[in-house]
Amino acid sequence: MRSPLVKFAAVCTVLALTAAACGSDKKSSTAGSTGTTVKATAGSTGGSTTATGGAAKDFGGAKVLITGPERDDPSAGAINAVLQTWGKTRGLDITYAGDADWEANINTQVQGGNPPDIGIFPQPGKLAEFARAKSIKPLADNVTASIKKFWSPDYSNYANVDGVQYGVPVKTDLKSLVWYQPDKFKAKGYKVPTTFDEFTALVKKMAADGGPKPLCVGIESGTATGWPFTDWTEEMVLRQDGGDVYNQWVEHKISFNDPKIVKAMDTVLGLWSKDNVFASGGNIAATNFGDNAQALFDGKCYMHRQASFFSGFFPKGTKFADGSAGAVDVFYFPDINGDKPVLTAGTYAAGFNDKAATMAVLEYMSTADYAQKRQAEQTKLLNGGLSGFLSAAIGQDPSVYQPLEQGFLKILSESKLSRFDGSDQMPAAVGAGTFWTLGTSAVNGDLTAQKAADQIEASWPK
Repeated sequence: MRSPLVKFAAVCTVLALTAAACGSDKKSSTAGSTGTTVKATAGSTGGSTTATGGAAKDFGGAKVLITGPERDDPSAGAINAVLQTWGKTRGLDITYAGDADWEANINTQVQGGNPPDIGIFPQPGKLAEFARAKSIKPLADNVTASIKKFWSPDYSNYANVDGVQYGVPVKTDLKSLVWYQPDKFKAKGYKVPTTFDEFTALVKKMAADGGPKPLCVGIESGTATGWPFTDWTEEMVLRQDGGDVYNQWVEHKISFNDPKIVKAMDTVLGLWSKDNVFASGGNIAATNFGDNAQALFDGKCYMHRQASFFSGFFPKGTKFADGSAGAVDVFYFPDINGDKPVLTAGTYAAGFNDKAATMAVLEYMSTADYAQKRQAEQTKLLNGGLSGFLSAAIGQDPSVYQPLEQGFLKILSESKLSRFDGSDQMPAAVGAGTFWTLGTSAVNGDLTAQKAADQIEASWPK
């Protein structure tokens, strides 16, 4: 799949942010290891349906089941509240069920002939495999028309398989962020690094100074354990060798055990030393990735690299970027070569059947109305805290995003290139398989980066 350059003008247009946010310049993601099912009830989310998808018809109470990997209460609750409220205007009974092991369980459900009506895929590579196996259905014309209206091809094309649109983009994540507490930096005289050399020097100084560890790290995520290591590796490939090498790696035009990739993996493992890392679960592989928010908030570490969705994992009432004591902010994960690359991701909804009710829900999920109402509902469920949700749907009301969330887009604006999460584009056996498991073995010290890369390369489908 192509990896687009996302220029600033496109970002501003796609996200429809205010001039103040844009100025004149330019992927299972939830805490906990147990699934939750939240049945929605009518609430305050909803309102006018003039901008919504789906033909204005009554489906007579038809049930639509959606499953996906987002299962934290704010995310699952917001998805359900928005869809159920809209569904009542169409005679649809919609339920979203979050599943900690969605990536594995959806395979079993498909094989058993009992998939949900709609699945939310965090990996375009897995979606493509399901499409080629005819497990999911091409989108109806009304859905593809809605996607063209509300989404840039830079986002929607990742769910286009062999010229056919199978998926609806429903969430966007910016990954190249480092979360920190400015007052803790100020107290110790630390400055936000602007280059990767400065970042590594800061990590070394923090470790030498004693006290909190430089980094909080955890990669446990149920059957998806290991994915945070893949993100770090992708960040390093981009920074050390640029977008062209990144593309070649993702498309398997260079081998997974190419020296450049092994170097990126070794760089990550070197940063994740015992001197540098606090892991609340006792070790990195046993620490759930979402638990790093509490650890950072509690002052167990100074920094945590994670995507924009991570804001939703901090304790309720956390202050963000307001200058107060303990407030949490972000800075850009620094670059090496001056091109300021950013790593992005997203999720895509696809239908396991082509029933009219299924396609109507997918059409609505493609709209700006759905995106901004989910954002507003998720913010409300967090008592006004950062939602952890971001969408690049065109035409949203920017007021539903808070200043720090709009600040995520400023980081995009300063980037000269963007690449979608590499593991999410790889064949599922690798990107949602051996890259996770063998990467975890490397983190645990059971394999060297070279041996892990060799085995991942051997696992790539022929």
